[in-house]
Amino acid sequence: MASQRRRSSAASIAVFFLLSLFLAVFFQSAGAYYYPQGKRQTVAVFWGRNKDEGSLRQTCDTGDYNIVIISFLSVFGHGKYWLDLSGHDLRHLGDDIRHCQSKGVYMLLSIGGDGDQYSLPSSKSAADVAYNLYHSFLGRPRAGIFRPFGDDTIVNGVNFFIDHGPADHYDDLANRINDYNQNIRDPIGIMLTATVRCAYPDPRMKKALDTKLFTQIHVRFYDDPSCSYNHAGLAGVMAQWNKWSARYPNSRIFLGLAAANVTGKNDMVAVGELSRKLLPAVQKTESYAGVMLWNSYYDSKTHYGRYVKHWA
Repeated sequence: MASQRRRSSAASIAVFFLLSLFLAVFFQSAGAYYYPQGKRQTVAVFWGRNKDEGSLRQTCDTGDYNIVIISFLSVFGHGKYWLDLSGHDLRHLGDDIRHCQSKGVYMLLSIGGDGDQYSLPSSKSAADVAYNLYHSFLGRPRAGIFRPFGDDTIVNGVNFFIDHGPADHYDDLANRINDYNQNIRDPIGIMLTATVRCAYPDPRMKKALDTKLFTQIHVRFYDDPSCSYNHAGLAGVMAQWNKWSARYPNSRIFLGLAAANVTGKNDMVAVGELSRKLLPAVQKTESYAGVMLWNSYYDSKTHYGRYVKHWA
């Protein structure tokens, strides 16, 4: 019995290292496509907010997105963890994630969201969350830690979507996650990304972003009339865009857009305005990297991403 357990453990470790080696080779070759010169043609989308949006595999197979952000790990920081995917069946997600990665799509796990069951009360809680994230989603399996996507599936990084609660210790969490990069064979390492409110600065994320560890920042130019295009105009968007670009010149900045008008907010930018005015303006900045869409369910209804990918 003990020898069987040893063989099973050895097999799991072997699978992990083979997967890591594959991802290292695959994404190194994909890197040039990921951030090409000029128009980046990079579109990120949030998935997991509505069961009727279709499967993760179907989302990737549209060909509209280079990055899919699985959302959300909505409970963490107090010894408990909960992945809220709006009723999607977890049993197929591991296969779907690997399928998406085989097509060159980067897969990120987003933590936080619009709930109130997460926070980091101490540096130790940040270390505990980083440890759990690494062994549950980002790195090798560890006995006693549940892996929702299976032992042979790892995501490419973590997205911070911190919309509620105190701002404390998210800088500690970023540093702790980054420490695990020494265990990652992928030359890109664990990607750290953030999704922030458009008005600079986002007080919940400022200390974390100031670690300069975040590869990309998705700025949500919706849900806030002071800097959404349909309410504040191009000048209002660019006033905030330029602040984000100036403060984080080494991060890739994404233009965050709503893929539909939600609850009467009139935040969806018309495709003509987007192609003729808004995108050309942000694309003049060196930090521009692409477009982030909220979310795949809305996009499945409006097909906004089909237009965006040609201009992004």
